[in-house]
Amino acid sequence: MFRLLTIEFHKLKYNKASKILTLIYFGLLTSIALIAAIKFDVGPIKFHLAEIGIFNFPYIWHFNTYIASLLKFFLLLVIVSMIANEYSYKTLKQNLIDGLSKKEFILSKFYMVVVFAFVSTVFVFAVSLTLGLYYSDYNELSIITSDLEYLFAFFVKLVGFFSMGLFFGILVKRSAFAVGAMVVWFFIESIFKGSLFWSFKSSENTSEKVDAVLQFLPFEAMANLIKEPFTRLSAVKSVANQIGETFTKSYAVDFSAIIIVAVWTFIFMYLSLVLLQKRDL
Repeated sequence: MFRLLTIEFHKLKYNKASKILTLIYFGLLTSIALIAAIKFDVGPIKFHLAEIGIFNFPYIWHFNTYIASLLKFFLLLVIVSMIANEYSYKTLKQNLIDGLSKKEFILSKFYMVVVFAFVSTVFVFAVSLTLGLYYSDYNELSIITSDLEYLFAFFVKLVGFFSMGLFFGILVKRSAFAVGAMVVWFFIESIFKGSLFWSFKSSENTSEKVDAVLQFLPFEAMANLIKEPFTRLSAVKSVANQIGETFTKSYAVDFSAIIIVAVWTFIFMYLSLVLLQKRDL
């Protein structure tokens, strides 16, 4: 494992574009803290985002992992560009000549995916803990350690997403086309979702029936890991109650979604290995 990771870090070290994208990604993760500086003072109306509770424990774990997951595309570009460079610079062929098996090559990429996801998770944990300790109204240890499962869901989501990018990178060999293929897959899922709503429009519990089918698709499963946190916010619920609306959705991390994403991760990695084994390099 460490030998394979050493090889990958050596490649990353001399890839300027990947280093820049990685720095941008972690810079953007750090910039979550800038949300606390958002203030609006318009006459008698004073609005300070940090004061409405977004950095309160344990809500901050949900909010920050959701926001951070939106930034994962920057590291996706690093993953797919690493694969594209393997073909462009013939390093894949050279690695195989030097004695690296195709299985070890795929494992080395998967280890990098796991490392990127793990470091991202630790980084989000550190940023969230710092912001929470400074801004949260609740600092009891039992409250701080509540909802930490969102960090695990964030890690699983990144591993699944990057594994998908790795598969498409090997499939099409070009980073731009790999990202484009993932976008196409996303639109296919969206079109399929629309068609399901149309098919079940005359049925009762349409949304539940559609969700029961869609939960097995990769993008939908990843989205289900960390649901949007905004309607969970107390201030939003208060406004909704005043206009007669109520939110009854569950925001908890669904264990079934973790299993589905883990299965898709295995599928993407297995297909990547199959592609590489059948391809004449």
